[in-house]
Amino acid sequence: MTIENVVDTIENCRYCLMCRHIASVEYVTHKETLSPHGWALVIASVKRGLLKWDADTVDAIYSAPDHGNSRAHCVTGQPLPEAIAAVRAEIVSQQLAPPVVYDLDESLREYGTPYAQRKPGVVPNEGGVALFVGDEAQYLWPKTLSVVSDMLVSIGINPIMIGLGRNNGYLASSLGLPDTARQLAEATLEELKTSGASRMMVLSPGDYFTFNQLYPERLGIDFPADVELIELTSFLAEQLEGGEIRFNKISSQIPFAYVDPTHAVRVTGRHDAPRQLLAAVMPGEPRELFWRRERGHPVGSTALQFTKPDIAEKLSRARLEDARQSGAQLLVCDDPGTLKQLDQFAEEFGLQVKGLYELLFEQLI
Repeated sequence: MTIENVVDTIENCRYCLMCRHIASVEYVTHKETLSPHGWALVIASVKRGLLKWDADTVDAIYSAPDHGNSRAHCVTGQPLPEAIAAVRAEIVSQQLAPPVVYDLDESLREYGTPYAQRKPGVVPNEGGVALFVGDEAQYLWPKTLSVVSDMLVSIGINPIMIGLGRNNGYLASSLGLPDTARQLAEATLEELKTSGASRMMVLSPGDYFTFNQLYPERLGIDFPADVELIELTSFLAEQLEGGEIRFNKISSQIPFAYVDPTHAVRVTGRHDAPRQLLAAVMPGEPRELFWRRERGHPVGSTALQFTKPDIAEKLSRARLEDARQSGAQLLVCDDPGTLKQLDQFAEEFGLQVKGLYELLFEQLI
């Protein structure tokens, strides 16, 4: 269900530093204004009439990454990212948001994505298992789709692909566009209903968070109770343990590391599964980044890539520098959006980037 009086969260966060140690934007900008308590203090000051929404305060609020670290590291679970999304909706309604937000709203309403001027595809088939594709896998890292489909077929699952090229609704919600987010959500859920699937697999923790938590909390939409939502890495790890799927190990001894994707902190208990899969195909022990697992920092794959591209780039570069310092030469990740961001700058750091699903498929027995 939706969170009651979510904006009141800012009263609890404005002078609290509990999550400051994992504040990713403050880490790369060195600006206390751009920290969880800084954003809460700006919002509280506007509500008290001490500040107003102008170019500076709006710029600060649209510098928040909405990746979930503040809530994940709050002992009382304050939903600050949800409060910031609600405040952005107020800013949008007052026509005070950055111009790019309104441009993105048009693209999301017309095409379901900011990455292409093309309507979402529809696969009219029916089946027991659906695979949500989304727009990041479709347009940012498309090689994921064929390998995932073939890998699932190899273990007797022929998935129905839904949401082909359509954003899951997270981006619109994060930007302060809840009506557009609902439009996207309802279109995907209608496809899911038509497919008749009893299970829906997703490719990333961002998708899992959106369907499982964002829909009910921010949009007042429940994911169907009769459909099991499954993150693909967790499913494949279970299949590996049960002997239903097997892989060869590659011969290369290249130092490697797994990069926890943006939004991974929002899905508790998911950190081991991708590492188990990676261990099945890679020889030797992995390197671990400092910003990993429960304290994983995002790359620039959130709404920041549109509203604050300079900060988005700094976040991506910071993860690459973290990886270089770990001694890794190959970075592996399962999230298309994270892969795209890392791949943009990886060569400058002397690093290679590889999709986990592609790596698994290449070694599939």
